[in-house]
Amino acid sequence: MNRSSSRFFKPLIVSAIAMLSACNAPQQTTTKHDSSVSQFVDPFIGTGGYGHTFPGATVPHGMVQLSPDNGTSGWDRIAGYFYEDTTIASFSHTHFSGTGVGDLYDIAFMPFTHPAKSTPKENLGVYSVFSHDQETSKPGYYEVLLKDYNIKVELTATNRVGLQKYTFPEADHAEVKLDLNRAMNWDKTTDASIELVDEQTLVGYRHSEGWAPDQRVYFYTRLSKPFKAVKFEDRTFKINGKEVNRKVIAHMEFETAANEVVMVKTALSSVSVDNAKENMEAELAGFDFEATRQKAAQEWEQALNPIQVKTKNEAARTSFYTALYQTMMAPTTFSDHNGQYKGVDGQTKVADGHTRFDTFSLWDTFRALHPLYTITEPAKVKDMVASMLDHYNESGLLPVWSFAGNETNCMIGYHAVPVIVDAYFKGLLKDVDAELAYAAMKNSAMQDAHGLKSYKKLGYVAQDEQESSVSYTLEYAYDDWCIARMAKALGKTADYDYFTQRSQNFINNYDKTSGFMRAKNSDGQWVKDFDPMSYTNHMFMEGNAWQYSWFVPQDVSGLIQLMGGDKAFTDKLDELFNKEHPMPKGGWPEWISGLKGIYVHGNEPSHHVAYLYNYAGEPWKAQKTIHEICRDLQKPTPDGICGNEDCGQMSAWYVFSAMGFYPVNPASGIYAIGTPLFDEVSIQLEHGKSFVVKANNLSDENFYIQSATINGKPLNRAYLTHKEISGGAKIVFEMGNTPNKKWASAVSQRPNGKVDA
Repeated sequence: MNRSSSRFFKPLIVSAIAMLSACNAPQQTTTKHDSSVSQFVDPFIGTGGYGHTFPGATVPHGMVQLSPDNGTSGWDRIAGYFYEDTTIASFSHTHFSGTGVGDLYDIAFMPFTHPAKSTPKENLGVYSVFSHDQETSKPGYYEVLLKDYNIKVELTATNRVGLQKYTFPEADHAEVKLDLNRAMNWDKTTDASIELVDEQTLVGYRHSEGWAPDQRVYFYTRLSKPFKAVKFEDRTFKINGKEVNRKVIAHMEFETAANEVVMVKTALSSVSVDNAKENMEAELAGFDFEATRQKAAQEWEQALNPIQVKTKNEAARTSFYTALYQTMMAPTTFSDHNGQYKGVDGQTKVADGHTRFDTFSLWDTFRALHPLYTITEPAKVKDMVASMLDHYNESGLLPVWSFAGNETNCMIGYHAVPVIVDAYFKGLLKDVDAELAYAAMKNSAMQDAHGLKSYKKLGYVAQDEQESSVSYTLEYAYDDWCIARMAKALGKTADYDYFTQRSQNFINNYDKTSGFMRAKNSDGQWVKDFDPMSYTNHMFMEGNAWQYSWFVPQDVSGLIQLMGGDKAFTDKLDELFNKEHPMPKGGWPEWISGLKGIYVHGNEPSHHVAYLYNYAGEPWKAQKTIHEICRDLQKPTPDGICGNEDCGQMSAWYVFSAMGFYPVNPASGIYAIGTPLFDEVSIQLEHGKSFVVKANNLSDENFYIQSATINGKPLNRAYLTHKEISGGAKIVFEMGNTPNKKWASAVSQRPNGKVDA
C-alpha cells in the first residue's frame, strides 16, 4: 500500500534476556517451551517512519484494537498514532495495522479534568500532551500518562471487549467523554446514537463511511462507577432524505479522589447492541483489570511461544518476535459470540461452524502472511478460507480487500485464490466444500471488470482499458496458475488447460527489445514513451518496470528464458540490487521506501525477488542480499519497518527470511532457501513434532551456506517442501564467510517448476 517519507527516531533500549530453547529430534514429541517470548515484543516498532502500526491493546486477531489516537489527521497518522506526535485526543476501539488507508477509529473515549485543554485546530478537540518516558506498551496492554490532567490511562482487551482503566487525581469536575462523531482521515460518521440505560451504562451505534461505504459498529459500555451527571450533544444527519437529530457525544461527569480508579468496558458488534451486550457477558463479566490483562498476555504468549530462537543478536530477536506479533493483527474476528455478523450484502448472517474473519488485505498478504499461517496457525486457516467463501456467497465474488463486511476493491488481482489453493493442497480444508471453493475462484476469474475483459480476449490487460495494466496481467496470470492447479486436482481437464494457458499470459507483456515487462494497448502496439525507471507512466501498480518485471512466480524458468538465460537473468538481478536509484523528478512516491539499489523492500511486489537467484543457479547471491536486507532494513526502533506493515505482510517476510526460507510461489508448497538469521529456530508443530533450523558458525560475516543436511542426510538443493516442515524435520546449515558456489546450483537442485504435491 501507500508509503510516506522516512523520519529519524531515537532507538528504543532493548533489554537482553537469555533464552532457553530445547530442540529434540524431529520424529519425537518435544517438550513444552518454558521460556517467555512475548517479553521480546515491542509494539512501538512500526509506529514511526513508514510502518503505520498502532501500539494499543488487542489479542491475536481480536475484533477490538483499543489504542490511542493523536487526534490530528494526516498520512503519518493513518493508524491513529504516530510516534513523533506529542498529543492524545482519544482512545478508540478499531484500527488498521500498517495500511495506507485512514479509516475506523470507532467508539472513541477521552478522560480529562476541568478546565479541559482544547483547540479546534486540525479537529484536535480536547487533548493532552504525553511523553514516551511515561508510556508503556506490551502485548495486550498499553499505558500512558495524560500530563495535562495527571490521569494514568491503562488499556487491555479480550477478543470483542475493550477495558480501560483511568486513575484520576483529586478533582471536583472529572469527565469521561464518548464521541461518536469524532472522525479522522478518510472516516466520516453517517449516523450514530447514544442511549442512556442507567447511571453506569451507555449503548448505541456508529455508522460511518470512508474507504468502505457501509461500516456499522454497535457498542455496549459499562462503567465501574456511577457518573454524577451526563450531558449529551446532538448532531443532525441526513438519512433517507430526511434530517434527523441524534445524541452522538456523551459527557459523563464525576467527582474523584486522589488516585481513584474509574474503569470503562466496551463490547462491540457489527449487528446489534444486544449482540454487543452478549459479547461482554461472554468475555468480561466484571472489572478485574489485572486478570484481563494477564489473560491477554497469556493469549499472546501461547500464540508466540511455538517459535523459539537461539541467538546473541538481541536486536534481531526483538525484531523477529515483534514481527511475529504483527502477523496476528489481521485478519480480525468479525462474528459475534453467537456467530452473527453483518454480511457484505448488508444483511445479518451467521457463521456456520467457524469464526467469521474479515480485514483481508490480500494483494499484500497472499505472498507470505497466509503461507505463514499454514505453519504457525494452521487451525485458523480453515476459518479464514470459510470466511472468504462467506464473502463469495454474499457478493458473488471472492474478497479483494475487505473489512467490516465491505469490499473496497482496492489493489489488484483475485488473490484469495492462492490462499485457498495453498490451504487445499496442504490438507487444511478437509471440512470446506472444494467444489464451492473452485466455483468461487473461477467466477472471480471470469468476470469482465478490472481489465479482465481484454485479458480474456487478448491475453493481456490493455493499457487503454485499464491503468496499471502490466501489473494486472502479471498478477492475473499467477492466480490463473493456481486455479489450473486445483482444476487438475478436481478432474476438470478443460478448465485445467484453459487456465494453464492463461497462466502464460505474462509472455505477452514482455518486451524483448527493452528487456522489461511493458504495457500494450488493445491494438497490440506497445505503449510509447516507455521508461523502465518511471513511476508516472501508469503501467504498473505502485512500482516501475524494474521492480515489477520479476513477478512470474508460477514459471520463473520461463521468465529466465525470456530474459536470455541464467547469466543474463542474474546479471539483471545484480543491476537491480546495485544500480543507484536517482530520486525521481518531484520526489519519491509514497509507496517507494526501503531501497536497495532499485529494489524496493518497502512494497510487496518486490518481496520474492532476492530469492530468484536460487532459480538461476546462484543461491549464494540470494544469501548475501537477504542477509543485507534483514540487517539494514529491519530495526528494533519505532521507524524500524521500512514500509507500510500492511496487515502483517512486511513482518511475515521477515519471519520467514529470518528462519531461512520463503514461499516465492505461495501456492506451491515450496520454499526457497535464503540464509538463517539465528543460531537456531525451533517451531513447535500442532501434532507435537518440531521443525528445527540450526546454523553452525553463524555470524554477521558468516552468512554464506557451505553445506546443509536434513535429518542427518545431505541437503544439496535450494528449497524445502511444506511436507518436510509440517512433518517435522531438522535442517543444519554449516555457515562461512565466503560463498560456496557449488552448493545447490545445479539445474536439478533449483526450485524451478517444483510443487509439494
